[in-house]
Amino acid sequence: VTVDDASLTRLALVGGGTTATALAYNLSLTLTIRNPNWAMAMTNTKPLDAAYSFDGQQFDRVRLAGDGDKHPAGKTRVYRLTSGSDAAPVSLGNAGVAEFGKENATGVFEVVVAVKGEVKYTARVTKCAIEATCPLKLQLAPLGQAPAAIVFQKVNCKLAKAEKNC
Repeated sequence: VTVDDASLTRLALVGGGTTATALAYNLSLTLTIRNPNWAMAMTNTKPLDAAYSFDGQQFDRVRLAGDGDKHPAGKTRVYRLTSGSDAAPVSLGNAGVAEFGKENATGVFEVVVAVKGEVKYTARVTKCAIEATCPLKLQLAPLGQAPAAIVFQKVNCKLAKAEKNC
């Protein structure tokens, strides 16, 4: 699992005060998932989702593939995700608001994309969990500047340790 490209054109606190209750954001990313098994296709036994979080608090979740979707043997799937909200609920608390202020001062935000699902390989009975964590450092595009002017370094996501027989 990799994040090949990502851009953040807006990230702001909504609600004010010391405990913000929402984020306004626009986030686009290209997520790539490869089936490393050259002989067997994978079938989703649970939906495959990508969850976005800031300072450990989830603020959005996007469905990548549904239950029953197939991923051919040895193939790579590319998901282009674009999401945004004027007020996505989030529970940052005063520590999260302070972290937002610190990152806002630098213009670089740390957003984590967590991919989670469950698959079954064609010739096996065992269902295997897929869990990957992708820590992103996203530079907010300055006003009037195109997001393409900001260079993004590809991120290799950290896969959770596979269960036995997976």
